[in-house]
Amino acid sequence: MIETIGTNAGLIWNALDKLGKMDVKALKKATKLRTDKELYAALGWLAKEGKLHFDEVGEELFVELIYL
Repeated sequence: MIETIGTNAGLIWNALDKLGKMDVKALKKATKLRTDKELYAALGWLAKEGKLHFDEVGEELFVELIYL
């Protein structure tokens, strides 16, 4: 399970690096992740590493990479 989460985190990082800031629905589509659980576990991984910035706009949650 941990390996899958790490792999999915890589998919998310690559999508955000290529496409930039996007909402979670678009991110799920761009990464072709099947479930919300897969998406949010991988987002949690990247967030814990300090690689993501989250922005709430109304009901939407936007995600973008933090480049150090």
